[in-house]
Amino acid sequence: MPYRRVRAAVLCGLISTLAACTAPESADPGQPGGEAEAGAAGIGDPYYPNAGNGGYDATGYLVSVRYDPSSGRLRGDTTVTAEATHDLDRFNLDLRGFTVSSVEVDGEPARFSREDDFELVVTPARPLPKGSTFSTRVRYTGKPQGSADAQLGGDGWQRSPSGGAFVLGEPRSASYWYPVNEHPRDKATFELRASVPKGWSAVSIGRRGEESTKDGWTTTTWKEPDPVASYLTTIVIDRFSFQRGELEDGTPVLNAFAPGSDAMRDEAARVAEIVEFLAGRFGEYPATTAGGIYLGTDIGYSLETQGRPTYTRSADLDTVVHEIAHQWYGNSVSVRSWADICLNECFASYSQWLWAEHKEGDDLDARYRRAVEQLRDDAAFWAPRLYDMGAGHEFEGVYDKGILAIHALRQRIGDSAFDRVLREWPAKHREGNASWPQFEEYVQRSTGQDLRGFFDAWFRSTKRPPQPHLYPS
Repeated sequence: MPYRRVRAAVLCGLISTLAACTAPESADPGQPGGEAEAGAAGIGDPYYPNAGNGGYDATGYLVSVRYDPSSGRLRGDTTVTAEATHDLDRFNLDLRGFTVSSVEVDGEPARFSREDDFELVVTPARPLPKGSTFSTRVRYTGKPQGSADAQLGGDGWQRSPSGGAFVLGEPRSASYWYPVNEHPRDKATFELRASVPKGWSAVSIGRRGEESTKDGWTTTTWKEPDPVASYLTTIVIDRFSFQRGELEDGTPVLNAFAPGSDAMRDEAARVAEIVEFLAGRFGEYPATTAGGIYLGTDIGYSLETQGRPTYTRSADLDTVVHEIAHQWYGNSVSVRSWADICLNECFASYSQWLWAEHKEGDDLDARYRRAVEQLRDDAAFWAPRLYDMGAGHEFEGVYDKGILAIHALRQRIGDSAFDRVLREWPAKHREGNASWPQFEEYVQRSTGQDLRGFFDAWFRSTKRPPQPHLYPS
C-alpha cells in the first residue's frame, strides 16, 4: 500500500537519529441459471467477500473518459475483455455511482441492473461458454464519487486545489471511475483514452501515446501492457509541467508536476538513481515505465501506481524509495488476499533502511537494537499482527513493526540468504500473485531452516517476540 508518513512517524522519528437501466433481474446473481451459472459477486477474499467478482478472468481494460473540471462530470465508455472460467449466464462488474446508459456483450445489447452500492450485474443475450473470450462495453455518465472512510484517508475520486481531479486509494479506487473486477487477484492490461478541456492534461500509468486537440478538448492515450492490479491504475487531471528522461536500459521516465508540487523536483530527479539501487537488490526493474505523478495537495499518503507512483505534497525521499520498491513488492508480485499485505508494505518499508545503509552508511544492526530497546515496553507497538491482521487493520503495523520484522529475518537467515530471497522471490512470482504462507514456505525451503517459531513470533503474535527471535543468532 502507500507509504503514509504519519503512520510511520513513530519508528522513523525513533530511528532517524538514527441508475437508469433496463429492467432489473429478479434472480440472485450468485445462483445457477439453467446449464450455465452466474458469476459470483465476490472473488473469494475472506477479508472483503464482495470485492471483485467470480466467473471470469479479466484480461484487459480499454477505458475512455471525458472529464470537465468546471462541472465535475465524467462521461465514460469502457470495454472489459475477459475469459469465462465456467459456462456463464450472468456476471458482475464493480462500479460506484454513475448512470449506466447501455451495456453490450460481444456487440449485442445486454440486460443489466444495479445491486448494493457497487455491483453492476450483466446478463448477456446468450450464455458464454467456459474458456470463451468475450468483451463487455459499458457507457456511463455522472459525477464521480469519493469516500472519506478509507483506512489511510480519503480514497476514490478527489478534487485538487487547482480545480483538477484525481483518483487514488487502496484497496479500492478503480471502481470509482470505470467498471472493473476490483481485486488484485485479477490483474489485466490497461489502456486509457482521456479527454479534458484544452489547457488541462490527463496523466495516467503506462506509456504515453498520441495527444491531439480538437474543438477545445485535448485527448491523450496511455497504455500499460503488463498485467496490473486495478488499484494501481489512476487518472490525474491538472495543469501539469513535465520532465522526461530515460533509464539506462531505455525505459522512459516521466515526471508530472501539478501546481504546488515544485518542492518535490529534487526527489524526482533521483528516480533513476533509486531504480538502479533497488534493481541491484531486488533484480531487474519489472515496470515498463518510471517517474512519478506529483500532486499539489497533501492527502496523507502516496500510492505505488504502476510504474509511475503518485505522491502527496508532503512526500520526501524515503517515500520515493518506498513507492519505487513496490514496483517489485506489491505491483509485479501482488497479494492473493489483503491478509498478505506485509508482502507489499513490510518489504517496501525495509527498502528505506537498505537505502540508508547503502547511501548513508547506517549500521542497521545498531539501529535495530536501539529501536527494540526503546520500544521494549510499548505494548501498542507490538500489538498489530503482520499477517492475517483482520479486515480494516491491514496498515496498522506494516510500516514500523514490519521493518523490524524483516531486519530480524535478515539476522536470522544471514545476509547471503537474505540477499538471495530479496531477488528470487519477485522473480519467481513476477506479474503474478502470492500469499504470505507461500513466502514462509519459500524461505524455509531456500535456507533449509525451520523458521515456523520465528514467523509465528514476529508475524502472527500480538506481543513482543521472545528473546531468541528478537535477537536471532
